[in-house]
Amino acid sequence: MPNDYREWLEADGLGGFASGTVCGIRTRRYHAILLTATAPPSGRMMLVNGFEAWIESGNQTLALTSQRYAPDVISPDGATRISEFKIDPWPSWIYSFPDGREIEHGILVQPGSAATVIYWRLRKGPGCTLAVRPLISGRDYHGLHHENSGFNFAAEVTRQRVIIRPYNGVPGVAFDSSATYQHDPSWYRNFLYTEEQARGLDCIEDLASPGIFRWDLTKGEATWTLSMEHQPRISDVARVRELERSRRAEFPSRMHRCADAYLVRRRDGKTIIAGYPWFADWGRDTFISMRGLCLAPGRLDDARAILLEWSRVVSEGMLPNRFPDRGESPEYNAVDASLWFIIAVYEFLQLNPKLDELEKEQLLAAAQSILEGYSNGTRYRIHLDTDGLIAAGEPGIQLTWMDAKVGDWVMTPRIGKPVEIQALWLNALRLASETDAAWKALYAKGKAAFESRFWDEPRGCLHDVVDADHVAGKIDRAFRPNQIFAIGGLPFQLIEGPRARRIVDAVEARLLTPIGLRSLAPGEPNYHPRYEGNGHDRDAAYHQGTVWPWLMGPFIEAWVRVRGPTAAAKSEARDRFLEPMLKHLDECGLGHLPEIADGEPPHSPRGCPFQAWSIAEAIRVDKVLG
Repeated sequence: MPNDYREWLEADGLGGFASGTVCGIRTRRYHAILLTATAPPSGRMMLVNGFEAWIESGNQTLALTSQRYAPDVISPDGATRISEFKIDPWPSWIYSFPDGREIEHGILVQPGSAATVIYWRLRKGPGCTLAVRPLISGRDYHGLHHENSGFNFAAEVTRQRVIIRPYNGVPGVAFDSSATYQHDPSWYRNFLYTEEQARGLDCIEDLASPGIFRWDLTKGEATWTLSMEHQPRISDVARVRELERSRRAEFPSRMHRCADAYLVRRRDGKTIIAGYPWFADWGRDTFISMRGLCLAPGRLDDARAILLEWSRVVSEGMLPNRFPDRGESPEYNAVDASLWFIIAVYEFLQLNPKLDELEKEQLLAAAQSILEGYSNGTRYRIHLDTDGLIAAGEPGIQLTWMDAKVGDWVMTPRIGKPVEIQALWLNALRLASETDAAWKALYAKGKAAFESRFWDEPRGCLHDVVDADHVAGKIDRAFRPNQIFAIGGLPFQLIEGPRARRIVDAVEARLLTPIGLRSLAPGEPNYHPRYEGNGHDRDAAYHQGTVWPWLMGPFIEAWVRVRGPTAAAKSEARDRFLEPMLKHLDECGLGHLPEIADGEPPHSPRGCPFQAWSIAEAIRVDKVLG
């Protein structure tokens, strides 16, 4: 337990969250016990980073927590007393002492509450006093905090409530408890965040502690509720735990329960957080993820709210890659997000034929606007070419999901006609033609061009980009996973027969790993075996060999499609591909799948430890396999 740095997550359904490690030592600037979205799901503020906790018994003081300080010192020794950890139904720990004393500790977030409930109870052994010091910053969640004279240590103390207002313009923090409070301002300096250090980022922080909360554990359980000061108070912690235990038990699997963390409120609708701890809601991530998070498990009300919310921001036939928050300019730099939206809309309508007619018209109108915008031409040279395919891209702009960029350097520009964009476009046309026959001829023309122009006979695979850089006949032959979408991952298969089998076999041979597909095959120019180093080095590797777990969904579906699909093929695919990937659910972010992993063994998890489309595709393909 003392060296267990696997991460847990509790999300509040509003875009805020609490997170940390099994051993309790914070390793990221994002680890917190109260990280709140002030304008859900955006405006995230780090309010309470963590706490120091210890017990007082006679003349003894024994730690329950540990911190890591620069240059590399762990103190005190509380983590060594952890004897048991459980992630279900929420993160909880047992601390054991030589005299037989055991203390249980748990942390949970009630969805929609923007509050964290923390508790300790004496399970057995001699009585003692619990002491806890909150560690506060009051900063933007991407930043770091340092000692300064402007921090406001003043505490407003009333019966069972202490309020700290760290800075002007920062939400006040309310601590509700039955504890006694001793005001004792102090700075804790030089916390070291090793995950930030490994990423080549600033990694040292100072935190402020206004005082100490104390409970007599012989008199019963210690409960501590943290929230923004104007949030409704949680009056019955035991009731909250009871209701949360029941709510979480209703999910069909632990994976489905963990997936619930990504569905959050946005204004009067809903959206999907792309990943914790640092992503917000992104267009392509939202529509890829909702197929597994909402459609596959039948959460149609959530899907409806998400699609309606996003349908309102179509502009010139495009959806923004990132949802525009108040006062911000939308970022319409994605050629695929709008097409994924169309896929999600039609799959949703197939599952929900009784949708209100006005809402149905709104969704279909948004889809029609996108198809017309792409046909007529829109931003960044996105346009319909004479062969019925979509061309897109300008120098210095990243438009596809392979979107790493540093300054003006786009690592994988893929200007021209990327293969997965054509698969999305043709699927969108075929779906739209079911309600508007005008698109049928364009679909047939584009499909014929796709079949003839992308096939690479000598290698038995598809080109990654044709008419590269908008030069007629120029081809990018990099062996990438994007070709798999011609066979799996979308409603309609574009390549069939022996060619499809050869593509799937080639992808399996060159790109498959136990946790997902590599973004570039080993042996290709610019292949990077590991995602590590500073920001520049990591971005250079992001789509040049790094493994992406979400691509396992399209691959598995393609693998099954070229074999029947038969019950035997589905069973084999589950045993060979899905089950090995699901073993990674407890490897990094507990109950979740990571954003990426190294291209070479042992395929160490990297990037976000909690990624929406990774777990969403696992759920979706799990249903595909039956």
